[in-house]
Amino acid sequence: MKIVHTIKDLQAKLTALRAQGKTVGLVPTMGALHAGHASLVKRSVSENGVTVVSVFVNPTQFNDKNDLEKYPRTLDADCRLLEECGAAFVFAPSVSEMYPEPDTRQFSYAPLDTVMEGAFRPGHFNGVCQIVSKLFDAVQPDKAYFGEKDFQQLAIIREMVRQLQYKLEIVGCPIVREEDGLAKSSRNTYLNDKERQAALCLSRAVKTGKEVIYTGADAKEVLNPMKAIIEAEPLARIDYVMMVDALTMQPIEKADRDVLVAMAVYIGKTRLIDNFSYEV
Repeated sequence: MKIVHTIKDLQAKLTALRAQGKTVGLVPTMGALHAGHASLVKRSVSENGVTVVSVFVNPTQFNDKNDLEKYPRTLDADCRLLEECGAAFVFAPSVSEMYPEPDTRQFSYAPLDTVMEGAFRPGHFNGVCQIVSKLFDAVQPDKAYFGEKDFQQLAIIREMVRQLQYKLEIVGCPIVREEDGLAKSSRNTYLNDKERQAALCLSRAVKTGKEVIYTGADAKEVLNPMKAIIEAEPLARIDYVMMVDALTMQPIEKADRDVLVAMAVYIGKTRLIDNFSYEV
């Protein structure tokens, strides 16, 4: 496995490998890697001749500078994990490499980006699209892999690929959970022991939602018991718990089509997300 810091160096290496007939898979990450990321990398390794994993904490997708500053940066540990997973390249650029000048591009994919994370984190998805499009241009992958924990992000990236006519396949990969059900997240490292236990209200809510949803179920029938579980936890504060159309991300009143049930919840000062899908 090689660690590469510049686009020019990465492209030279990939050009040589493509000449040998190898396909390229890309797994974009912000580092602080865990088993969820590892599952994406292993999927890419199994489906491509070469896998590139980017490790870059992207400043343009943070609307809170404190959140950006405290985001964990663990490149050495990340590289050990990625080597075990079979990645060929770690692309770990500097901010100046990815943004030699301010990126003034504006990405708007309404209505996908107007609700949930789009409503609570203004500018977030614009920053995501800025960096992901830059990575697609730099790597020119055949396939790119994203986790379904960020389901709304996945939908927006798919729309960006469609509209900008990128010649690649977007692969969504299932949520990976801890043994007790908590969705794997780099932000879990922010939780103290008491908060870590409190965070289980999210996965309990997901479990309950899955148990009560049925074709044609009212949103309230699904969401109210989920909210009750979260609201019973003193350390929890809800940003949103919503049932939306799985294609448009718009709120719906009944599970009469494929749906996404998604939530964002603060546990103490740490904001966590989780979701599940239901196919009609």
